[in-house]
Amino acid sequence: MFERIGHFSSRYRWWVIAVWIVLVLAALPILSSIEAPLKVGGFSSNRAEGARTTQLLERELDYSPSSLVLIYTSDSIAATSNEFQDQIVASIEQMRRLPYVEDVVLPSLDASLVAPAGQTAYAIIGLNLPPEEAQRYVAEAEAAILPQPDLDIIVAGAPAFYADIETASQRDLRRAEFIALPFALIALLLVFGTVVAALVPMIVGCAGVGVILLTIYWVAHVTDISIFALNLATMLGLGLAVDYSLFVTSRFREELARNPGDVKGAVFVSTSRAGRAVFFSGLTVLIGLAGLALFPLMFLRSIGIAGVIVVSISTLAALTLLPAVLTVIGDRIERGPIGPLARRAKGDDSDSGFWSRLASGVMKRPEIVALLTVGVLLTFGWPFTHANISSPDATILPDDLPSRQGFDILAEQFSGGEISPFVIVLESPDGSMTEPENLALLDGLGARLAADPRIDRVQSALTLPGIGGNVAPPARIAIRQILEATGTDTQLGRFLSDDVAVIFAYPVEPANDPQNQDLLAQLRSIAAPNGIEIHVGGGTAEIVDVVDAIYRDFPIVASVIVVTTYLVLLTLFRSVLLPIKAIMMNVLSILASYGALVWIFQDGNLHELLGFTPQGFVEASLPVIMFCVLFGLSMDYEVFLLSRIQEEWERTGDNDRAVAVGLQRSGRIITSAALIVVVVTASFVSADVVLVKALGLGIALAVTLDATVVRALLVPATMKLLGGANWWIPGWLDRLLPRSRPVDH
Repeated sequence: MFERIGHFSSRYRWWVIAVWIVLVLAALPILSSIEAPLKVGGFSSNRAEGARTTQLLERELDYSPSSLVLIYTSDSIAATSNEFQDQIVASIEQMRRLPYVEDVVLPSLDASLVAPAGQTAYAIIGLNLPPEEAQRYVAEAEAAILPQPDLDIIVAGAPAFYADIETASQRDLRRAEFIALPFALIALLLVFGTVVAALVPMIVGCAGVGVILLTIYWVAHVTDISIFALNLATMLGLGLAVDYSLFVTSRFREELARNPGDVKGAVFVSTSRAGRAVFFSGLTVLIGLAGLALFPLMFLRSIGIAGVIVVSISTLAALTLLPAVLTVIGDRIERGPIGPLARRAKGDDSDSGFWSRLASGVMKRPEIVALLTVGVLLTFGWPFTHANISSPDATILPDDLPSRQGFDILAEQFSGGEISPFVIVLESPDGSMTEPENLALLDGLGARLAADPRIDRVQSALTLPGIGGNVAPPARIAIRQILEATGTDTQLGRFLSDDVAVIFAYPVEPANDPQNQDLLAQLRSIAAPNGIEIHVGGGTAEIVDVVDAIYRDFPIVASVIVVTTYLVLLTLFRSVLLPIKAIMMNVLSILASYGALVWIFQDGNLHELLGFTPQGFVEASLPVIMFCVLFGLSMDYEVFLLSRIQEEWERTGDNDRAVAVGLQRSGRIITSAALIVVVVTASFVSADVVLVKALGLGIALAVTLDATVVRALLVPATMKLLGGANWWIPGWLDRLLPRSRPVDH
């Protein structure tokens, strides 16, 4: 198959190049608006209890699907003064007329919206749009806010957070591209030593990314795709497309040096041999990324879909566009030599160079090397033992964005959980929520929460002015009479109906604090009398529900990836033990990167150098995404190395020589390929969004460890320790498996 692809791409080279040019040109107009069809959010599941609680509020108490939080501060007037309140009303006069503004809650109606210090207050603007859609109207809503002489106004809330996520993601992507492209080109110059040879993979890689973005743009019109998928697509797309092109270009130069002038022959051999390796390398990466598509959360599912697009198009570019370009360039691939780099790039073609000597040295003391390298990897991974898995809040954004500033002000002036309270909904199936015994239950639960040191304040129908204490057993006073008597009946609809009652409990600490998770578990374990059902939602509930949804499915997804990868490697290498060893080494390198992420982003080490606010947790989706991405990337290098070793083993039957020669023939290309991926992914460490920064750093670190410590040291050591058992396979299984030629770069 690969021979035919190479022959076709070479023979019809101008047609192939023309098709790719048309696709790239089609992508150019949409690049400026690539984010338009993409979605923010996608971190929650509609099947979770927290989501059902929100749906109850919207259905029974007419709560808005989303809301903006307008935060007002002043250095000159008190927040309780009439002047302050009048300026708040004046500021939103135009905003209230916007068609999607549904209701407004002002601090003049709810004194709890005024900070204890007396210089800050906030208003809640209810919108008739879900947060993911509402974020597209944030700029318009902000423009409708009228400036006031004595007030500083900041817009926060979920829609503003999502809008800032989109702004920061766009900024991160452009900055990373600006860094990655020149550094990737420098890396290619170091690898190839000539300008033309370095430019070829870069051109193919950029073309691949253009078509990837075009495909994602159109797929996003059919199914929801997260805006974060764009960052990962660019990160992996450029890295993989250049990576795979490097493999084929390296083999092309090697064949051209062996048979000068035979350009088509070099293209044919490089595509049939290195192209086959690219295909299987892409397959291993695709298996991992496809696993993300199995998750119910849109955020992860869309990254999986985008990942499949990235790998497919990167592989297609290396197998079609690259052979066509190489045929056109031919012998000119060696033009533009860069002095000593050109000589160094040719390397040592013997079987006894640096990598061979390294492997031989390792195999003299395999037990010691294996113990030391495993020890190093486990040391890197050790911090993961105290990982706190949670979901992000506004602190993942840089502090120059409004929603982050608003979050910080509310946490400082009110409580850490002011913007994300517990939402406890009591539901009466028979419509008896306003009966005295049920109101007593509401009163008791509210009092219990108010007395809890983890809670700053509580709001319910029974905390309205003049109500507290009047509804408790054995009193039999109708709630509506009390509300009418105290003049607070206009607020009743926010907290109580015949079917439901709601309590808002504002925690002292932010929603992702572990003590709030403990409180959530206690609340959800309450068994209410009288047939009342208790539903608990809010910020902490959303976090716990997301983590549960992700890690409930993660073992299944990981098992599918591991088993599928094992079967692919079993077929390729016809060995029972080698795939197991490869999987274990993958897990070690991934674990090491997990530990580093905990040490840096949860514990806060290097936060000043890397420019982020310490999180105190690891974002829940990060370990899952990294596992699915890195399992394939790491296996890519393992396939190449073991294939070279297998070739020599089948030729000589000498395990030690096979390992030494295999590492010598593959070591340089593995480190070169890894260098490209590291350069591209490390450029995303410049990102402002902490999730993107952590993903870029985690992949770069894991690939570095995998291509150096694991492949250069641990693989030779374990191959020596296993000896001939490396290639053991039962006869019946050998006969059952399909035959496959060794993969060769």
